[in-house]
Amino acid sequence: MAAVVFGAVLAGVCAPVGAAEPGAVRVLGEQVVEHDLDFRGTVVGGLSGVDYLPGTGEFVFISDDRSEKNPARVYTARIPVGESGIGPVEFTGTTPLRRPDGSFYPSKSVDPEDIRVDPLTGDYFWTQEGERAATVLADPSVRVTRPDGGFVTELPIPENERMRADSGPRQNQALEGATFAAGGALFVTAMEGPLLTDGPVATPTAGATTRITVQARFGPVLAQYAYPLEPVFADSRPEPGQANNGVTAILAVDPLDPTRFLVLERAFANGAGNRVRIFEIDTATASNVLDAPVAGARPVTKRLVADLTDLGIAAVDNIEAMTWGPRLPSGERTLVLVADNNFAAAQRTQVIALAVR
Repeated sequence: MAAVVFGAVLAGVCAPVGAAEPGAVRVLGEQVVEHDLDFRGTVVGGLSGVDYLPGTGEFVFISDDRSEKNPARVYTARIPVGESGIGPVEFTGTTPLRRPDGSFYPSKSVDPEDIRVDPLTGDYFWTQEGERAATVLADPSVRVTRPDGGFVTELPIPENERMRADSGPRQNQALEGATFAAGGALFVTAMEGPLLTDGPVATPTAGATTRITVQARFGPVLAQYAYPLEPVFADSRPEPGQANNGVTAILAVDPLDPTRFLVLERAFANGAGNRVRIFEIDTATASNVLDAPVAGARPVTKRLVADLTDLGIAAVDNIEAMTWGPRLPSGERTLVLVADNNFAAAQRTQVIALAVR
């Protein structure tokens, strides 16, 4: 019942995209994981996906290490999140992801991005972005792995998301976000940026259009919807033209609802930093563009839920992961965000906890 109440609040009178509802979201606190932390012989970093396991109270992370530092892998951790704030991140386990033959993924053969735990089986559904390079065109994919790392299966992807010389995703802008919906009957993914055939990327003067895909949990792709990205908040400096904005996470508002999601847009501009905004979207009235261009299509509806800059977080890093956490005694839900540090000393593995009314 509480989740339904939350949904009713978010589905109320929609504010303009540029204005969030005052007081609907507040900051509980943040933690920063030690840079290059060694955990059981692996380097902790590149945490680009997270999900919460209510049964154990643990969180599961996926690292976007392309098997260059250690084999592609997941982590589990305990993070105290409550009304008093957020406590230190305590890692409890790590498991390498395996190919169908049981071997580890070779270096640069996979680019993990997001992870969700199947509410029906406990398996891990995870996305990877593939590759677009001068000599390599590798499709992005959605793969299913047991918690012990063993390969289960791979889901189909839309034809328009396959890497082709003149079509498909841009380099490093493919399957960035994923979530279950409709009680686990649907799996929903989000492209970080527009397909090559869907127009230019976002700039400080214009937004862009990317796609959200809905498919049956092990079956066909059912629909795609146009998602309008915001313009980049600022241009880069001192040299212009080095700024971007894209979708880095998607999360069902209510686990039983098939149409409403939170979408996280992460923008970055050299010299200006990051800006992270969370929007609520609804696909119910959007055009299905699975086999159609996005130009002229009716996009999803969206409204701003939170702008982390407005919440008073002093330094927001490269936020790429988002999950619901435990519910507070007040009835608020906790929303946990995680920054991918790209294994760079100048960046942080930042974990932020929000309370959402």
